[in-house]
Amino acid sequence: MHKILKIVAAVLSLAGIISLVRIIAAGDEAIKTGESAGLVDPMAYIAYVILGLVLAFVVFFVLKNLFTNTAGLKNTLIGVGAFVAVLVISYAVSGSDLPIQYKNGDTFATEGESTMVGAGLVAFYILLAVAAISMIFSGVKKVISK
Repeated sequence: MHKILKIVAAVLSLAGIISLVRIIAAGDEAIKTGESAGLVDPMAYIAYVILGLVLAFVVFFVLKNLFTNTAGLKNTLIGVGAFVAVLVISYAVSGSDLPIQYKNGDTFATEGESTMVGAGLVAFYILLAVAAISMIFSGVKKVISK
């Protein structure tokens, strides 16, 4: 399986390099004027294919590892549950501010979008605080144990 992944990675890398060389050879002016859509589009499709393959392999190997290592399954479920709890708390705490509007009356973000952005920011701040506290705690614990 490892050899197959290396071969697939090499083939996709070669395709990406060939596309990149074609784009560079076309020049900046061709890209700016839109004449190089035939050059840029294949590169974007290669990126989508690579992203899809990477996601598929990640999901496959994560699930494989979870089912073969049942001892780690409990810790994984605790971690996922804690993350979901942070997201739920963030959503509950974030306010549903008024929709953001431009001067001409067009809506930039609806009330729901504003709430989701606020929840994302609150979740980021909570996770940042947890990460900082855990780093400080592990550093202090390491200093004390020496």
